[in-house]
Amino acid sequence: MIRVAPQPQPAHFVADVETPGKRFLAKVSRPSAKEWRAHAYWTKVIPDMYAAYGGICHFSCHWIPRDTGSITIEHFKPKSKFPKLAYEWANFRLMCGTLNGRKKDFEDVLDPFAIDDDMFTIHFPSLLVKPTAGLTPAAAQKVRATIDRLRLNDDGTCLHGREHYVRAYCESDISFEFLKRKAPFVARELEKQDLVTRIKTVMPYAVPPKPQKPRGRR
Repeated sequence: MIRVAPQPQPAHFVADVETPGKRFLAKVSRPSAKEWRAHAYWTKVIPDMYAAYGGICHFSCHWIPRDTGSITIEHFKPKSKFPKLAYEWANFRLMCGTLNGRKKDFEDVLDPFAIDDDMFTIHFPSLLVKPTAGLTPAAAQKVRATIDRLRLNDDGTCLHGREHYVRAYCESDISFEFLKRKAPFVARELEKQDLVTRIKTVMPYAVPPKPQKPRGRR
């Protein structure tokens, strides 16, 4: 994870989300799951969230495809516990559906709006996300709790995603600029660890440069 800069709410937010949401909560202070689904006004700003944050999940730090990805709004403070924050733009995070399902109503996940930018790191060549060396024991434990809760090192999802981008970059299928747009955490770690060029020799599937053919004598 990397720190995410909060973006301003869209102009239609008050009319489409906040006002009807507060009107609903004035009648039902502790909504059931069924009632929340019937009044999920936050879904009206999913396209705005997606545009504002470049389609990047705040927690996996990978691009969420519009056609096959599950784009959701996560209530960082769970609406089941903090109903008054259910229709507050500041409580919304852009999250892929897989990780949203893992976070649920747990509160042991660090906030991408509030973390220090260097709390998480990626180890190469394993691609495992770990606490950055030098953190206090308390901070390192919070990082590990976030990694465990969201399963950021799960082979079939997050780890696979990082491997997909790193491999594509190593094999010159994508540029570093593309990597920065679609997988900013991976790109940031390559820069921080001085691996932007060297990563192509570090990873086991990196393609070695083709030997040049000797020039024939004229």
